[in-house]
Amino acid sequence: MKKWQNVLIRPDLPLEDAIAVLDKGGLRIALIVQGNDKLVGTLTDGDIRRALLKHIPLTAPVRDVMCDAPHVADVDWSKDKILAVMEDLELLQIPLLDSEGRVVGLETLHGLMERRTVENPVFLMAGGFGTRLKPLTNECPKPLLKVGDKPILELILESLAKAGFYRFFISTHYLPEMIREYFGDGSQWGVNIKYVHEEKPLGTGGALGLLPKDEIDRPLIMMNGDLLTTVNYRGLLDFHLAHDSVATMCVREYKHKVPYGVVQTDGTFIQSMEEKPVQKCFINAGIYVVAPELVQSVGAGQRIDMPSLLEKQISLDQRVAMFPVHEYWLDIGKMDDFRKAQEEVGLL
Repeated sequence: MKKWQNVLIRPDLPLEDAIAVLDKGGLRIALIVQGNDKLVGTLTDGDIRRALLKHIPLTAPVRDVMCDAPHVADVDWSKDKILAVMEDLELLQIPLLDSEGRVVGLETLHGLMERRTVENPVFLMAGGFGTRLKPLTNECPKPLLKVGDKPILELILESLAKAGFYRFFISTHYLPEMIREYFGDGSQWGVNIKYVHEEKPLGTGGALGLLPKDEIDRPLIMMNGDLLTTVNYRGLLDFHLAHDSVATMCVREYKHKVPYGVVQTDGTFIQSMEEKPVQKCFINAGIYVVAPELVQSVGAGQRIDMPSLLEKQISLDQRVAMFPVHEYWLDIGKMDDFRKAQEEVGLL
């Protein structure tokens, strides 16, 4: 129950500030209170992601997107009763209230069950040439380039290990021996690492065909080996399972300011004009959750990129979900990104 005081916020707080509180608090929930800490609502990752999907501006007050009728527990309830209620309602957190409706604590399913490990496998893609980062990658694979004092791939692995994941597969192609020598079997990080090698580039989706199919027994988290992010991996996995999808793609909102006035027309006549509008869209964030049956469908040696693989599933009427990432995220694709990573490594 410690740290719950750090996630108390007011209903009029802008959503962008609430996101900062949510990320810093690390409890995956913020408690909206007014007056003498009386609970009026809750804000979770799911609430924020639904707001982002609707393009609700981050300047909007929390009250516009919060859950105003959350499930709560009485402070006098036993932990067994709280756990039973949380499991029955499929809750990850539940606020504890006193007889006057004031917040006096917060219980989490993770804390009550003391889960230490996650059995889902993780697949890290580390075979790229890093062409846009030459000459740094002439004799070093991009995932081993250091951000701060650690390689990019080590930062990724550590963040996943901290979240409880321990079953890792790493795909290699360019300078594979350097990656294998650095990470070994993963025991230094308290995890288990196995490697698959692409004799020729197979694309992000094609690399799935090299995995030992009998070991992919539950949804697989798949991630490019050149990303820095503080995304909530457990939250991502829970989201995927809740939406019963063959795959889930993490997406990032991208804003582009058109440097000209945009004219909307109906044939010859102008309907409206907008000066230098900001256009919004979602971009692929390079992180996926893939169902075992989709992994099984990719043959060894088949070349296909993940977007094409997912488009094929959509054409077959399979469900592919998207998970908006509001946390820190940086794709280290070119030199400017690499320099930015050096400046922002302290945010991880």
